[in-house]
Amino acid sequence: MNNSDVIVVGAGPAGLMLAAELRLAGVRPLVLERQPTPRHTQKAHGLSGQILHLLRYRGILDRFEAATTDPVPPPRFPYGGVHLDLTRLVDPPLGALPLRQHRLEQLLAERAVELGAEIRRGHEVVRLSQDEDVVTAEVRGPDGTYEVTARYLVGCDGGRSRIREMAGIPFPGTTYPEVNRIAEVRVHESVTVLENGDLEAPGLRVRAGYTRTDRGVFAVGSLTPGVLMMQTTEEDPSEVDNDEPMPLEEMRESIRRVLGADLPLGEVTRLSRYQFQARQAERYRDGRVLLAGDAAHLLPATGVALNAGMLDSVNLAWKLAAEVQGRAPDGLLDTYHAERHYAGARALLQTQAQVALRRGQDAAGEALRAVFQELLADEQPARRLGALVAGADLRYPTGDGHPLTGTFAPDLVLHTDQGTTSVAELLHAARPVLLDLAGRDDLREIAGGWADRVDVRTAKADDRPADALLIRPDGHLAWVGGEPESLRDALTTWFGEVSG
Repeated sequence: MNNSDVIVVGAGPAGLMLAAELRLAGVRPLVLERQPTPRHTQKAHGLSGQILHLLRYRGILDRFEAATTDPVPPPRFPYGGVHLDLTRLVDPPLGALPLRQHRLEQLLAERAVELGAEIRRGHEVVRLSQDEDVVTAEVRGPDGTYEVTARYLVGCDGGRSRIREMAGIPFPGTTYPEVNRIAEVRVHESVTVLENGDLEAPGLRVRAGYTRTDRGVFAVGSLTPGVLMMQTTEEDPSEVDNDEPMPLEEMRESIRRVLGADLPLGEVTRLSRYQFQARQAERYRDGRVLLAGDAAHLLPATGVALNAGMLDSVNLAWKLAAEVQGRAPDGLLDTYHAERHYAGARALLQTQAQVALRRGQDAAGEALRAVFQELLADEQPARRLGALVAGADLRYPTGDGHPLTGTFAPDLVLHTDQGTTSVAELLHAARPVLLDLAGRDDLREIAGGWADRVDVRTAKADDRPADALLIRPDGHLAWVGGEPESLRDALTTWFGEVSG
């Protein structure tokens, strides 16, 4: 029987991010992946939203930026059949990094292994049980079946999660009847891309953006010169397997059905299909079994799932580590469900709004999209929607009255005796930080009682939001202010009793 601190089931982005974060917190994760080799199915095309800021706060965003060969697109995003254009904003709340999912997973796996995580591919969890002390997984591997025990097990095994099933956690929601097919292709020699983005082919002209017919929707655009991204959306009541490879001819036939004509396709670099679902697990924890990523939520829009799933992992890791190491205050692990179920519900809110926008095919639906597009021409609605899509508007419920408590810590420029630094640099090690911005000896003295768990830093900031900030490892603010007793309460609530 093998033993580990935490078993992570699934070597997708959520599982690999969790493994790395657990190692930063000093915990030994074992990642079990059913597939024998890394996946090369082109599902997600990049990262977007708040996870980009978190990667920067860990000091590794440049590693992901260096791995992409595609230009970073301007902040202009599809939203339920309209366009969310943030290019006019000096500091858009939503950005994107083009990076194919297999490359993203490769980079995440490399980092997890560098930090000391173990990844076993071709090892499938077929049964699990738990008691008050441990969870036991029966695993089928290349050399037979064996058991592994751990303090906790986290299912990061996707929308069809066996772990969620075995834990008996309900997954209510809706499967929408549309089937979406995506192709990334080079421009065919017989196709001309006009200055406005429209396509001209023999006997056919297709406008850039969305073309709606009575048979479905065709969308086309380009982020890279000479390369087109195409998508068809058709009604199909039967459920499809998102992980099943899609042949090129299936895409050709779908385009022919929607447009009523053939569109020549050049060299294909990506093919995938998916069916949207809006589902959320009733609970993200069942005893010693937890869920993260697509196992916990499926969102009916593109460009959202990776952001939400990887942020689940960052929120969970430091709390799980505290439990494993016996230093967690009562109820800390339960805040994972409270906070990330709330975040998942927010993500469902905006993605289901996209469903309502894109599904209307009559005059009323066209009018709704037209009015919505007009609203997005103004800065404040565009900024608010961008923050909602990014997950940047989250304020976790804390009961604290300060408006910044529960939000993601702003990346202040910090002036110290050693030079200039930033909030982002303070969080590279994924440790909590009390940041004293006002030279408050009394606050630093209180935090000294938690010196084994909380780093204390003193600095000055040009635009100081408060006397001091207590920043959690996931970048969210646990406390903001200057009142000593409330700081003591916050330290106890999040990081346990004062050191003996």
